[in-house]
Amino acid sequence: MKLITAGAVAALMLAAAACTPAENAKRPEAKAEAAAPAVASPDVHPFRIGALEAFSLKDGDLALPVGGADIPWKDASIATVLTAAGQPADAVHLSIQPLLIRDADRLVLIDTGAGGAMGTASKLQASLTAAGVTPEQITDILISHDHDDHIGGLVTQTGALAFPNATVHIAAADWEHMKANPAIAALVAAITPKAQPFAPGSVVAPNITAVPLAGHTAGHTGYEIVSGADRLLYFGDALHSSVLSVGHPEWTNAWDIDGGIGAATRKSLLERAAGQNLRLYGGHFPFPGVGHVQKAVEGYVWVPET
Repeated sequence: MKLITAGAVAALMLAAAACTPAENAKRPEAKAEAAAPAVASPDVHPFRIGALEAFSLKDGDLALPVGGADIPWKDASIATVLTAAGQPADAVHLSIQPLLIRDADRLVLIDTGAGGAMGTASKLQASLTAAGVTPEQITDILISHDHDDHIGGLVTQTGALAFPNATVHIAAADWEHMKANPAIAALVAAITPKAQPFAPGSVVAPNITAVPLAGHTAGHTGYEIVSGADRLLYFGDALHSSVLSVGHPEWTNAWDIDGGIGAATRKSLLERAAGQNLRLYGGHFPFPGVGHVQKAVEGYVWVPET
C-alpha cells in the first residue's frame, strides 16, 4: 500500500508538471532552443525556456567504478548495459551541473554543486563568472535535496555564505533532516538566516513550482519551470544515470532512503515524460543535461537536445 500510494502521488504531481500531447503538438521543438545568449565557455550551456534565459553550469564529475563500494546499483549486468549504450564498462560517469534561471529581476540557482567535496572540481563559481553572473546577484537558491553534491556549494571553504543575498528554499522535510545532522552543523548554522522551508507543491519563484519526487530523501523535490507554452522539469536525483536509471528504472538505487518508492517514482516520471514529450533537466546526466526520454524495447532511452 505504501508503494502504490507513493506511485499515485508521483503520477498526480507529474501530471500537473507536464504538457498535454496536444500542447506539445502545437510547439515546434526548435522554439525552445532559439535565441539563447552566447557564452564562450565549455562549462556553460545557455538555452531558453520560453522567455526565460537558462544556463547549465558545470561544477564537476563523479566516476563510480563498476562493482565498487560507491556505486549504488548492484545488478550483475551493469557492464553489459553500459557497453550496449556505447559507454565505458568500467565505471558509471555522472556529471554535476546546477541550473541557473534568469527571470526578470530574479536570478535563481537550482542546487549548488559539491563545493569541491567528493573529489569534484568545484567549477560552479567559475561557470557563473563565465555566464556573466556574480554570487551576490543570485536572489534565490532552490535545493532539490540535502546530499553533499547539491548543498556543498552553499558555503565557501571558510564557511561563509557563497551567495550572501540569496534566499535558500528547501523542502521542510529535508531541512529538518539537515538540522539533525551534526556532520553539517556549521553549514546549517551559516544558512539558517537565509533558509525558507516549503511544503510539497509550493510555488517557490514566480515561474517555478516544487514537484515532490519521493524516495530519494525525505523531501526530495523537482522543479517545474514554466514560461508561456514552454516548460522544463528539473528532476534532481529521481534519475542519476542517463543509461542505467533511464534504461532500468526498476533497479534498486542504494542511495534512495526507500528503494521501492524511488523505483515507483522513476517509472512514473519516465512514463509520463515519454508519453507527453516533457522537456527534462538531469543534474547528473551528460552535460548540459537537457533533453527528453523515449520509450524503448526495454525501459527508456535518453535523447539529449542538440
